[in-house]
Amino acid sequence: MSDKQVTPEFITHLEENEVFVFGSNLAGMHGGGAARMAYEVFGAEWGVGVGPTGQCYAIPTMQGGIETIRPYADEFISYAKQHPQKRFLVTRIGCGIAGFTDEEMAPLFREAAQEQNITLPQEWRQIIDMQL
Repeated sequence: MSDKQVTPEFITHLEENEVFVFGSNLAGMHGGGAARMAYEVFGAEWGVGVGPTGQCYAIPTMQGGIETIRPYADEFISYAKQHPQKRFLVTRIGCGIAGFTDEEMAPLFREAAQEQNITLPQEWRQIIDMQL
């Protein structure tokens, strides 16, 4: 696994072709955690809780159980495949304010682990590798 496939633990700057992928709520109220960083630093728009926004991509995680997140994760992976010129830095979506564990979230991104333009948190890479 190359370093390019692992999301840095702390992201403070994005290159022009990079996209900050964060967990949000459906209302797009980016008040805390990575969502706040997305809003304050990377241009995520207030009120946009799903999909591309600023230099970011929002995946909602606050609307229910883990299975309610799966369609949004799948939609993101499809979007990333359609934009191979971009590099998507996926944060530990759902593992902060939403209260999910890495073990719950990582499997939703198993397909993303195969994509060259998607980076995943180290914790998720290890979980996915163990499940293969």
